Amino acid sequence: MKYFNSCITIEEVKRLYKKLAMENHPDRGGNTATMQSINTEYAFACAKLAKGAGLSDEEAETEIRLSEEYRQVIEKIINLPGIVIEIVGNWIWVTGNTLPVKATLKAAGFYFAAKKIAWYYRNEAFKTRGSGISLEQIRAKYGSETINRKQQGKVLED
Repeated sequence: MKYFNSCITIEEVKRLYKKLAMENHPDRGGNTATMQSINTEYAFACAKLAKGAGLSDEEAETEIRLSEEYRQVIEKIINLPGIVIEIVGNWIWVTGNTLPVKATLKAAGFYFAAKKIAWYYRNEAFKTRGSGISLEQIRAKYGSETINRKQQGKVLED
């Protein structure tokens, strides 16, 4: 079964993947075998399109790895109550009532930014020194995409 044959861009693949994950994830009543098939085809479709977009093998591999890594991180926290999840540039930021879910955020690999009063996750490739700018300034510079349980299809969409 080919889910992603009609997709022309990586963004379309990501969008369709998120829709299929919402419909078929085992936590939402789907089955594990179908979800594994979707995951496999997603990785293959991303690789095929990334290589076709003129990316080197290394760049294509990085694109796939980051998409999968960030998706997995978001899945670990998507159902936590009282939080707001945002993709801002190459980072995932979590705000809201985070104190009750602090341990879960830490376990998922998030760090607390005291000056921003927010938790963040980023791949080591995007590690930077604190810039002293506010989260609002970061949002203005890179744009922001809010993720929630009802719109999980927005995850990692550019």
